[in-house]
Amino acid sequence: MLLRLTLIFFAVALGAHAQGNSLQYELANLREDMRGLVQRVGELTLRVEQLERENASLRRSSDSAAQSYATVSQLNDAVADLNRIVKAAAASSKGEVLKEVDRKISALAKQTNAALDSLAKGQAQRPAVQTTFSEDYSQQGTSYTVQRGDTISSIAQKTGARARDIINANKIGDPTRLQVGQTLFIPQPK
Repeated sequence: MLLRLTLIFFAVALGAHAQGNSLQYELANLREDMRGLVQRVGELTLRVEQLERENASLRRSSDSAAQSYATVSQLNDAVADLNRIVKAAAASSKGEVLKEVDRKISALAKQTNAALDSLAKGQAQRPAVQTTFSEDYSQQGTSYTVQRGDTISSIAQKTGARARDIINANKIGDPTRLQVGQTLFIPQPK
């Protein structure tokens, strides 16, 4: 723009000798161009100042935003703190669980010992298991399938046979251990 103005000025100066009237016309045009240029430079100056203010504001915002973000080191420290807290909580929880398991195992051990004692007492009161059997029963009879709740005496009552004959005929060593579904030979009463 400045080069153009300089060229125009030289052209006007050279042309002034040649043309008097056209010089005034050119001078008026130059003044108008200068006025437009001054106005445009003023507008650009205002725009530059506005952009500088906006830039400074953005820098301040960026600086404050940078301060609000955590650094990697800060994040690592926070994660390490959380890991310590979780491990401490897990250790505490494990301790509580182990105490509860220990309590339940102790209770179960007491129950098991009581059951074993009860079984031992029951075995002591039981008659000895029969190992020899008599052949003194009728060889004729029927078969019977043991049902739930049956005992030798209840089967004897149902069939009319003697309990001792049923035991001898089937060689039952322990009459308290009948199995549901077991088939027995029931001798006919004599």
